Amino acid sequence: MSKPLDVVYIPMLDYEEAWNRQKAIVQQLDEGEGAEQMLLLQHPPTYTIGSQNHPEHLLLSEDELREQGISLFQIDRGGDITYHGPGQLVGYPLIVLGRDEALDLHGYLRCLEQMIIDYLADQGIEAGRKDSYTGVWIGDLKIAAIGVKFNRCKHRRGFVTSHGFAFNITSGIQHAGFQGIVPCGIEQYGVTSLEDITAKTYTVEQVAHDIVPYFNRIFPYEITWITEKEALPRL
Repeated sequence: MSKPLDVVYIPMLDYEEAWNRQKAIVQQLDEGEGAEQMLLLQHPPTYTIGSQNHPEHLLLSEDELREQGISLFQIDRGGDITYHGPGQLVGYPLIVLGRDEALDLHGYLRCLEQMIIDYLADQGIEAGRKDSYTGVWIGDLKIAAIGVKFNRCKHRRGFVTSHGFAFNITSGIQHAGFQGIVPCGIEQYGVTSLEDITAKTYTVEQVAHDIVPYFNRIFPYEITWITEKEALPRL
């Protein structure tokens, strides 16, 4: 039988609160409590710097960050600096991967990429991977960034995943916060969005609901959509 997975869409959630929720859910799952979850949401304008830690890829000063209302966090996922903001679907799968499952960190990254590649294919878009880089690409333009962490369990076998993917949906997002950074440390290539590629209109909530079956093709869970209140972890 498939394991249960609770899925929630949150229209807007502060990054720090989302990060704290992830850590609380990871701890609960490690202790064998609560349900595995996938948080689908949007963040206010935020920069996050991953474990590669290249602060020089942030092009704005502290004063400029304050003026533009962009938060900054040094976090525990892999990767370099990226931007989160309105018009982008951010997904945090918080799932348990046992040691007997033949899926390592890189394999899990490839699975998240494939989910978005498959979704885009059904939108009539040929997307794929680019050698030496993570994420989903359309030619030389990145449409989705991937950055995850495997949290080693202390009370059970295996790992609990955290962080996840950031999928650019609405038109013009590449001219918003991405201009203040070197996205993922990649200077020679740009970013794009679903609307810019298709010239169609999408809502982030629509894509959040539409992409879950593609996740479920790769990870066979019994999906239950829950409310934001039901998604709150035990703190």
